[in-house]
Order: sequence, then C-alpha cells, then structure tokens
Amino acid sequence: MDDHILEMRGITKTFPGVTALADVTLAVRRGEIHAICGENGAGKSTLMKVLSGVHPAGTYDGEIVLDGTPAPFTGIRDSEQRGVVIIHQELALVPHLSIAENLFLGNERRGRGGLVDWNRTNAEATGLLEQVGLAESPVTPVGELGVGKQQLVEIAKAMSKDVRLLILDEPTAALNDTDSAHLLDLMRSFRDRGITSIIISHKLDEIVSIADRTTVIRDGRTVETFALAAEEHPRQRIIRGMVGRDIDSFYPARDSAPGEEVLRVEDWTVRHPVQDRTVVDGASFHVRAGEVVGIAGLMGAGRTELAMSVFGRSYGRDITGRLFVRGRPVRTRTVAEAIDAGIAYATEDRTKYGLNLIDDIRRNVSAAALGRLSRRGWVDGNEETRAAEDSRRDMNIKAPSVMSVVGTLSGGNQQKVVLAKWLLTDPDVLILDEPTRGIDVGAKYEIYVIVNQLVAAGKAVVVISSELPELLGVCDRIYTLSAGRITGEVPVADATQEGLMALMTQEPEAVA
Repeated sequence: MDDHILEMRGITKTFPGVTALADVTLAVRRGEIHAICGENGAGKSTLMKVLSGVHPAGTYDGEIVLDGTPAPFTGIRDSEQRGVVIIHQELALVPHLSIAENLFLGNERRGRGGLVDWNRTNAEATGLLEQVGLAESPVTPVGELGVGKQQLVEIAKAMSKDVRLLILDEPTAALNDTDSAHLLDLMRSFRDRGITSIIISHKLDEIVSIADRTTVIRDGRTVETFALAAEEHPRQRIIRGMVGRDIDSFYPARDSAPGEEVLRVEDWTVRHPVQDRTVVDGASFHVRAGEVVGIAGLMGAGRTELAMSVFGRSYGRDITGRLFVRGRPVRTRTVAEAIDAGIAYATEDRTKYGLNLIDDIRRNVSAAALGRLSRRGWVDGNEETRAAEDSRRDMNIKAPSVMSVVGTLSGGNQQKVVLAKWLLTDPDVLILDEPTRGIDVGAKYEIYVIVNQLVAAGKAVVVISSELPELLGVCDRIYTLSAGRITGEVPVADATQEGLMALMTQEPEAVA
C-alpha cells in the first residue's frame, strides 16, 4: 500500500484579486505528525480549508488524493465521512450546551422514535473524554471549562467521528505551558495509535519537538518538505524557508538611551468588576521616553487588568491610585480621556476588541483619531484615506489597498493595523498587550522593528507578554506580577528566565 495517506497535487486557489495558493503540493505519510509552517498570509489555513472541504471541489484547481483515491470533497461533512477532521484556531463549541451535547452535535446518538438516547450519549462521551485525558462530567456546560479543556473537547469531538487524519490549526496559541504540553503528549499518543496529524503552528520549538516532517509554504507556494530529525538546526532551516532569508537575530538590536519619565503609576488597585476580590493590588511602575518596559506574569496575575484599568478604566471597579504623564497628574476616567492624556493601549485580543473585522483598513486605522481628522465635526475623507495610506506604507501592511476588509488580512497584518490605529493618535506612551501572539516569526521581527522606531522617536513603550524570551529580547527593564502585586523590577541586563519565573511565582505575602 502507498506510504502516503494524503497527497495534494498542484493546488491553486484564488480569491478576487488575490492568488492564495499557487501549485502547492503536499504529501503526508501514514501515521506521522506533519507540520505546515509559513508566515501569516502564506496560505497554510487556506490549504487546510481546501483539504477539509470548507473550500469545496470546483472552487480550486488541482487534485486531492486520500488513501490512493481521488477525494473531491464537496463540504465538511463529506471530508469527515472519509475520516478527515479539522479543528480550527477559533473553537466551534456552544458554551451553553453540555460537553456531551457538543461532542455529538449534528451526529446525535438516537434511540427509539428518533429521540436522543441520553444514557448512550453520556456513556460514549465519558469514553471519549477518557481518551483525551479530560476528567470532567459529560453534563458539564462547555462554557464552564477553560480554553485548554475546551481544546480537548474539540479533539474528543474529532475522535467521535472516527478520525484518521486530524488537522489542528494553531492548537496551542491560546494555551498555557501545562495545557500545551498535555496536548502535544496527546498528539504523540495518537501517532502511536496510527492516527495521522497535520499541525499548523507558529511556535517553532513546538514544531521541532513534535513533528516528524514539515512542509514550508511561502507566498502561497511550496518551498520544501524535510524530516526534522535529519537536521542539525531545524529551527533555522524552517525560518530560512518561511522568510526567504536567515534572521541572524530574532530581536533587532537597538541602542537604549532612556530620557525623562513619561508615565508613572503609583499604588494602583483594582477590584474585579463582578466578584468580591482584588485583581491589582497596590501596583507601582514607571516608564521613560526611549524605553521599553516589560510586564511579566503568569495567567491570572493581573497584567491585562492593570493595563486596561490604566487605559481609561476600561476594566474593573473601585479603582484607586495615582497616574502621572510627564510629571503631570492626570485623570483617565474614560478611554477618550486616556487618549487625550497621551496613552494608547493595543489589546491582546485584536479580533474581539482591537478591530472591526468587517470594515476596511481605512476606517480601522482612523477609528481612534477621528478628532484629528475632522473639520467642523465632519471627518475629512481625503485626509482619512491619506493617513491610512501612509500607515499602510510605513507599517508594510500587505493589502491591495486601504479599502481592503481587515478580516481578510493575515494575523500579522491585522496586528499592524492595530498598531497603526494607535500610532495615529500620536501617544506619549503605548501599551502593547501580547503584541506578537498568533503571528509568525517574520511578522514578529517587523513588529519589533516598529517598537524600536517608536522608542528611537522618544516614545515610551510597555510590553506585556507571556513569552519570557520576547521580553528579554526587546525590553530595557522588566516588572514581574504575581497575584496582582508587583514582585520585582529587573534590568534586562541582569534578568534570566529562571529569575523572572521565580519572581512571577513568588507569594505576594513574601514581597517586601
């Protein structure tokens, strides 16, 4: 029998004005974990949508061969009947339904009279949850689970469909280290059972640790496929294939010359908006012109809550503390007041809070600076378009025009639109919350270059990140948070991952 469970030959997919895939080839061996790597917009997700029937046969050129026979899938149900199941980055679960109801939604276990057999449903659900290592009752509402457990529910749902080829699109993007490690171990166990997996991920260390082979795609074309175990430096080879060049340093060098203090936050305390608890407890920090300050902390430490509460009190209640911009006390009771005070905040969730995905680049870029673009209360359309075009050029946003809908852009280009929106407000201090989450190594490098340009121009930048290497690579100083309290302030020259982790896990009571 042919060693390949899947072959995709000469796949070409076009959208109006854009060629997303051009003669792409992919061959996946039976029982392997096969990674697909590429920059945002390279065509990875589009290729998987072609494979899974989201883009049905007839909407693309080329051929899909599954188990040696042509597979012109007409839709998702068609591909699932052949054992091909895709789990998208955005989980497709109904939060108000139980785990069991989600597992068999559209594939209900029926008994007499066509009614749902709940005993059978819950029993089968329990067995599937055991397979993925999720110790939850099948009647638990999915909305009560954390994102890591929800990811396992999605995988259990795939197992209920007798999956033979499992496709995971950025499966660990929103997971913490523990949940990510469990998911990767689960994929290894699937491989041992003969299930073939395709994984798309921007986490190259993750790819190197788990994948047998990888295919690199650049600009909608196949670059190469190679076995990772045969490479002495597989990470560097992947990067070279993705971006078309070597990136000698993942973090561009810059000279640090901090100037006067721009932002000072003193004794900042924030209560949870609903629950009776404190999420930020007496936090104090400062950042100077021409300086990048990092904020590190584990999930739930209060990093985002601190940033959002400073930015116009957009999170929390009973907020107390003092805020100074360039030595002048300011009140930021609303987002508009925060913007007027020279503070900007780029959210960690760009698709939910940072962008209007159904509107164009022009409108998104101008959204926070309409006052600067208005004449007598009316937005100057020509000035708005000019400002957006300048931003598209300066930020290297890859799109045909500023009239392109933001939802059609890659994650990296969407992040650049978010940054462009806030830079148009000409802030004194820019707070970046997880600025490179879910984007590829090439786009990350471009974001770091933009940060360097900002501080070179005298701006103050605060970076919140879950990736300690990123903070060590881009920051001058790093504050650590634990349970809502600042537990340390470390110059990056003296900082290590181990030292930062020790401060991030320090009990608040132990803080001097």
